[in-house]
Amino acid sequence: MKQVLLCGALIVTLSMGIRHGFGLWLQPITMERGWTRETFAFAMAVQNLMWGIAGPFAGMLADRFGAFRVIVAGGLLYAGGLVLMALASSGIAFTGSAGVLIGMAQAGTTYAVIYGVIGRNVAPEKRSWAMGVAAAAGSFGQFLMVPVENWLIAGFGWQESLFILGCLALAIMPLAYGLKEGPAPAAGMGHVQSIGHAVREAFAYPSFQLLMAGYFVCGFQVVFIGVHMPSYLKDKGLSPDVATYALALIGLFNVFGTYLAGSLGQRLPKRHILSTIYILRSVAIVAFLMLPLTPASVYVFSAVMGLLWLSTVPPTNAVVAQIFGVRFLSMLGGFVFLSHQIGSFLGVWLGGKLFDTTGSYDVVWWIAVALGVFAALINMPVRETEIVRPAPAAA
Repeated sequence: MKQVLLCGALIVTLSMGIRHGFGLWLQPITMERGWTRETFAFAMAVQNLMWGIAGPFAGMLADRFGAFRVIVAGGLLYAGGLVLMALASSGIAFTGSAGVLIGMAQAGTTYAVIYGVIGRNVAPEKRSWAMGVAAAAGSFGQFLMVPVENWLIAGFGWQESLFILGCLALAIMPLAYGLKEGPAPAAGMGHVQSIGHAVREAFAYPSFQLLMAGYFVCGFQVVFIGVHMPSYLKDKGLSPDVATYALALIGLFNVFGTYLAGSLGQRLPKRHILSTIYILRSVAIVAFLMLPLTPASVYVFSAVMGLLWLSTVPPTNAVVAQIFGVRFLSMLGGFVFLSHQIGSFLGVWLGGKLFDTTGSYDVVWWIAVALGVFAALINMPVRETEIVRPAPAAA
């Protein structure tokens, strides 16, 4: 279990850490290439959408053939996508590299695949905690990598920085060896499912639908803030360093938030944890918009949002495992995450689109507030008990 947690945490640290700093590239790339913010935002939106679309297939392959091969392929795609992102000279090429390739890479190197291995190798009574540890690692990656990426851009330029990150992404491949699993046990006993039956069962289950809807909101909120907040703060006259520290604080406090959510998931109803997280996000955004904007208010907002940032991940995935079991956890987690990434697509794209249209991010901020209230309400009726399946027919 220790090897799985360590290697899984390091992979998530690299994969999530690199992507969390992409907002720092918005202004240098668009200014040098002469693109609008919508061009950059659309590529990031496609990245999130492709991550979501590829997630169920990456999870399906990991459940069937093992996570090792999927993670190795994801590491190669990540490195190649970062290099091509640096070389892209048109909006289409940038979308293909930063959007399609990196999105596919993230599907194979982040939570859905890693959580499937954790779910199969960690006892149920420790599963939510272990998922919290892996999510905290991704948060630490944000805290670690955002200042590093800002330093790389300042010291080497935005293009060379992407080449360096491409080399760093290759470290994912040797870490994948720590997640190699033995052959799956023969299905001689218990309820046997095909992939198709598992998908149909999940999508027909109301609680699965509610979890997907809530995760849509999560994606909308966090990716809009992560990509557009640096430019929002700069537009308001604050130093670029404020945005860097803000993203780093989100990552730092997210370490504590995700670990706490995973630990509380062992003792409290996970639907209550999720509802609380979503309503607190809306309260935090309203306070941020209403109070005078200063570096201090930005840092407080970032710390609070950090506690709530990815803290939805451990309880959401733990509920999926609790309801359906771990046999197809990577795949089902991938479908839930697809909903998250559809929300991410809309959040990051609408941020750029409405800014170019209105000259302000205000409308998108208030959409994020309303969606947070919606997600808090729909998570309350989620049932966390194991699904009742018909007994296998006697031989």
